Amino acid sequence: VIEHSRYQESKRIAIFLSMPDEIQTEEIIKDIFKQGKECFIPRYKPHSNRMDMLKLSSAEDISSLTLTSWNILQPSDDDSAREEALAGGGLDLIFMPGLGFDKKGNRLGRGKGYYDTYLERCMKHPSGKPYTIALAFREQICESVPVTENDVQVDEILYEDC
Repeated sequence: VIEHSRYQESKRIAIFLSMPDEIQTEEIIKDIFKQGKECFIPRYKPHSNRMDMLKLSSAEDISSLTLTSWNILQPSDDDSAREEALAGGGLDLIFMPGLGFDKKGNRLGRGKGYYDTYLERCMKHPSGKPYTIALAFREQICESVPVTENDVQVDEILYEDC
């Protein structure tokens, strides 16, 4: 990931904070700050499909986040001091999680459409749609995954031996 040309070229990067069954992103987050890039993480709105990408000030800033009922760390609902990526310069790159992927770029998420809805909002931003990279285990690559007309394909899927 760190050697990837899209990562190297990007200044404003959104990345998920890993759940135990996902690719671990902690070292990537540390490198984002080491390289002087800006790091944004998701804040999910429960009972909706709205997600915002909020700016982290440092890798250590993660320890100040609250744990949701889904066991995900994220900025609290009343945290209004953080920049939302689309309120500023947009994003260059989004690293995305998922449950399954196919080689056509289709992604099976957890069913709420958070990333698809967020990417639709990105397309309306002056900076346009960011490049998207899904981080996966080899075992998550399927022949095909079910999709709907609202699903947005990922630009690239990175997994072991790809």
